[in-house]
Amino acid sequence: MRRVDLRHLKSEFLIALGQQIKASEADEVIIFLFEIGDFNGVAKAVNLAYNLNCEVMNSLKFNQVDWVLTIKKGKI
Repeated sequence: MRRVDLRHLKSEFLIALGQQIKASEADEVIIFLFEIGDFNGVAKAVNLAYNLNCEVMNSLKFNQVDWVLTIKKGKI
């Protein structure tokens, strides 16, 4: 399990999220932390994870501006 902090990317976090998922091993659990701004970013992040063969294990608001998305990469 590893944690990836993407908050510094603000609303441009989706590309980095996808790259991190693609670089991960099968069955690896990754906790992503990113800034939400509005909730469209959350929906896009969840859809991206599903499209990259990942199970979304948890998705929750961490505080007023940050979101935590926990995924498990599926087997290829």
